[in-house]
Amino acid sequence: MGRNRSTMDEKRPPLKRRVIMLDDLKLIEAVAPDILHVLQERYKILRNIYWMQPIGRRNLADSLNMTERVLRTETDLLKRLALIDVTKSGMSLTKTGEKVFTDLGKVMDQLFGMHQLEKQLANYFGITRCVISAGDSDRQEKVVKNFGESLNESLDLLLPEGKNIIAVMGGTTMAQVAECLTNLESDERHNLFVPARGGIGEALTVQANSVSAMMAMRSNGEHRALYVPEQLSSDTYRSLMKEPSILEVLNLISHANCVIHSIGRALHMAARRKMSEKEILMLKKANAVAESFGYFFDETGKVVYKVPRIGLQLKDLQKVPIILAIAGGKSKAKAINAYMQNAPKQTWLLTDEAAANEILKGATL
Repeated sequence: MGRNRSTMDEKRPPLKRRVIMLDDLKLIEAVAPDILHVLQERYKILRNIYWMQPIGRRNLADSLNMTERVLRTETDLLKRLALIDVTKSGMSLTKTGEKVFTDLGKVMDQLFGMHQLEKQLANYFGITRCVISAGDSDRQEKVVKNFGESLNESLDLLLPEGKNIIAVMGGTTMAQVAECLTNLESDERHNLFVPARGGIGEALTVQANSVSAMMAMRSNGEHRALYVPEQLSSDTYRSLMKEPSILEVLNLISHANCVIHSIGRALHMAARRKMSEKEILMLKKANAVAESFGYFFDETGKVVYKVPRIGLQLKDLQKVPIILAIAGGKSKAKAINAYMQNAPKQTWLLTDEAAANEILKGATL
């Protein structure tokens, strides 16, 4: 069993206090119905400044879909309240502003339905849980850091005592979240990270070997490498399968009790894999929109192509008790939606608000 208490829970006020707090805010709204709208707008301004600081007024107005005139009124007020600094480089949060932003975020999630959105998306996909970060990772780089923090907290909650084998996929998002892990070891729990696949000819820092090694280092766990290309000829494959060191790692991968992976856009991943023009044309004709584990999916979730590979297969996921899928950004909504039609029900999806809203747009829940 994993821990009974998550660090995610520790960051939130106790349930009774949250209910009282929300009831009080509803009473205030009954008297001053515009107050929550003002609170939400000012929180969004603080949030976008935090994500992109230092940022100029014009760029901030564009990111908020707000006129510069209206924004100037709000930022002047926030400056008078000593929540932001304004310099030639742009606007930044003060120390007081950062504390207000952090503390207010806990209230805003409860007040404006982030947890309800998480439940809706989890029910829509028929999976155990969704953890949604505010914002759009396509536009705000710091949202990816939130993915890393959510991953760290989820692993701390879910990984059981004893020896864990964690199979890790590669990718740019995975490389970024790996940097955010902290100690996950204890006297009772030991974690071994292994790459879930061979390399695919991409930059070393985003290959599964490198990502799993970084996760092990950051979390004080152990690591085993798999030094083979992902795609091989039949003769080379048979030869490598005789190597004891390779067989050892493949055996570890097959016994993983946790898998961490991302979800990619089909044509983007095809380019990264240096697939032929003929293969890319075939993917376009098949309307492929998503890729994960070497499988390409169309919008309905149907597998339209599979890359021959060494490592974890899609069918292997059914027996893995802990699965964490990480992907966000409005641009990845179709890819996430397509892959998740195949996701085992024990999957946790770590995504962002932009992807969640785009996926649920028009959905009947």
